[in-house]
Amino acid sequence: MKNFPNPTHSNHQSEPNPHPKSPESGEKGEESEEKPRSGWDFSLSSIVPSGSSGTVSDTLGVVEFDPSGSLLATGGIARKIRVYSLKSLLDQNSDGESCICTPAKLSSLRWNPGSGGRIIGSGDYDGVVMEYDLERRVPVFERDEHGGRRVWSMDYSHSDPGIGASGSDDGTVQMWDPRCEGGNCVASVQPNPARSSVCCVEFNPFGGALLAVGCADRRAYGYDVRRMVDPVLVLDGHSKAVSYVRFLDHRTVVTSGTDGCLKLWHTEDPRAIRTYRGHVNTRRFVGLSAWRGGGLVACGSESNQVFVYDKRWSEPIWVHGIDPGAGHGCDPGFVSSVCWRQAVEDGGGCTLVAGGSDGVLQVFEGKRKSFL
Repeated sequence: MKNFPNPTHSNHQSEPNPHPKSPESGEKGEESEEKPRSGWDFSLSSIVPSGSSGTVSDTLGVVEFDPSGSLLATGGIARKIRVYSLKSLLDQNSDGESCICTPAKLSSLRWNPGSGGRIIGSGDYDGVVMEYDLERRVPVFERDEHGGRRVWSMDYSHSDPGIGASGSDDGTVQMWDPRCEGGNCVASVQPNPARSSVCCVEFNPFGGALLAVGCADRRAYGYDVRRMVDPVLVLDGHSKAVSYVRFLDHRTVVTSGTDGCLKLWHTEDPRAIRTYRGHVNTRRFVGLSAWRGGGLVACGSESNQVFVYDKRWSEPIWVHGIDPGAGHGCDPGFVSSVCWRQAVEDGGGCTLVAGGSDGVLQVFEGKRKSFL
């Protein structure tokens, strides 16, 4: 099994902190909080096995719901984009999937929000950004402007879905438009003078002008897409690479670092609001997803567990261990990707999907507790 490499290009592994700060004390300058109290019950709804043979690694680097919440796409080491309907996932029916073979291993997938679930973009290990028409199952756009260096992340603007952005090991963030001849670069920035890897890019899904960037230099940045020169926001609080940045609402973001913690930030204040600890993350990409309708954040863990945090509390409200027997050989595996279905379900419930280093998908359903 091939693991996702460390974006900091270091073999050093730090041990998780055996004495994390209590939720009452918090980190310096962070908001105080009351004792965690979960208002959710989560249960395993279905398991979808890997579509690859046991001789081929199928680590899922990304799982991604489309904007309608009716389709889920997966990608990773096996060089395939698999698309499932929500119904087939819940029925544990892998026959309900479609598949597109890709020329390289995939590190990122994003649905084009203006395509009605027809176009999906990908970033790959060869430094190429591609778009695929899922109805015809063919590539319709290709962009290779990162010098062959791995593209860790790509995303689409929600204000203008024709515009995309990608971040790469070449240390740059590039904005581009497939509608322009050759997919010309609209703007390009280098967050760090040392050309540290760019691990994540995410446009504000609420339509604002902010593009969030996570970097291997231990910082996250915010850029105004109308003038991509200097960052308008610098979030400095992690002690290792920032592997993910996700918007929780129009002015709040969550970052994940390979220092084993998540941090909550206000986009108008460079101080962290809260730090979340419990999962293990020192050298791999383990996924990060924010359910914007419920204020919940999910991530994977190198301990082969799924963690859910409520934005109000620094300790997890739910932890689920994956069967270690599903791993390859003596390696227990790890949870490598997670994604919330953003739609609010009947009764205020939610759906969370987790992908593992063994290629297996697990679907969880959450129900609000009733307090009498």
